[in-house]
Amino acid sequence: MPTSVTTELKSATLERLREYQKDPSPEIRNQLVQLNFGLVRKEAHHWVNQCTESYDDLIQVGSIGLMRAIERFDMTKGHAFSSFAIPYIRGEIQHYLRDKGSPVRIPRRWQALQHQAAAVTRDIQSCQHRQPTDAELAAALDISIEEWQQIKLAYRNRAPLSLDAPMRDEEDSSTSLGELLPDPQYRSFQLAQEDRIRLQQALVQLENRTREVLEFVFLHDLTQKETAERLGVSAVTVSRRVKKGLKLLKKAMASS
Repeated sequence: MPTSVTTELKSATLERLREYQKDPSPEIRNQLVQLNFGLVRKEAHHWVNQCTESYDDLIQVGSIGLMRAIERFDMTKGHAFSSFAIPYIRGEIQHYLRDKGSPVRIPRRWQALQHQAAAVTRDIQSCQHRQPTDAELAAALDISIEEWQQIKLAYRNRAPLSLDAPMRDEEDSSTSLGELLPDPQYRSFQLAQEDRIRLQQALVQLENRTREVLEFVFLHDLTQKETAERLGVSAVTVSRRVKKGLKLLKKAMASS
C-alpha cells in the first residue's frame, strides 16, 4: 500500500515532468534526477554484489540511464515513470558491465572471497599501516594459501593484453605486442571494430520510431511485448519494425 511519502514523490515527479516537457532545462532535469535517485540506488545495490565495479561507478552509470528516461518519457502514454525508468537504468548498467566485463569468467565463490579479501586488506592497512600477507588473508577467509593464490592469479589474468600494448625488445626500442606475437585473427578484430562503427552510423539514419524499437529490443534487452507496452503500440507493430529496421540496417551497411 503506497505511503504518504511515496504519494508525494510521485506527485512531485509528475509535476516536474510536466514542467520539463514544456521547458526541458537542465535545472528541472536535475530536480527529477534527485527526486528519483532511489531508483538508481536500488539498481546499483542489486548489481554491486554481482560484479567487480565500485558502487559509485554503478551509481554514475545508472544516473545516465535515469536522465535518458527523463528525456524520453511521454506522459500521454499513461505509464508510471518509475516503471518506465527502471529498464533504462538497468540497461545502462548492464551495457557498462558488458563493456567492462572480463572475457575470463571467475567463479561466483571466488568473486565473493575477493570482495571479503578487499575488506580485510582495508582493515589491516588502516590499523597496522601495511599490506596483509597471503597467509593472513587466507586465514581470514578460512581457505588454503594455495586457493587464495589461485584467486589472485585469476584476477590478475582476467583481462587480456591489447595487441597494441607497448613492449620492449632486446634493443630497448618500443614495439607492440602484436608485432611480437603475430595473430591471424587481429585483422578480423579490426574488421569487427569497423563494422561496429558502420552499424552505429546506419542506426542514426533510421526513422526515430524504428530506431527506438531496435534500441529497446537489442540494446536494452526488452522483449517485443515489453517494447510494445513502453511505446504504446501493438506487439505486431514492434515485430514489423524490428524486421524493417534490420533490413534497412543490412542494406545501409552493405552500401557503405
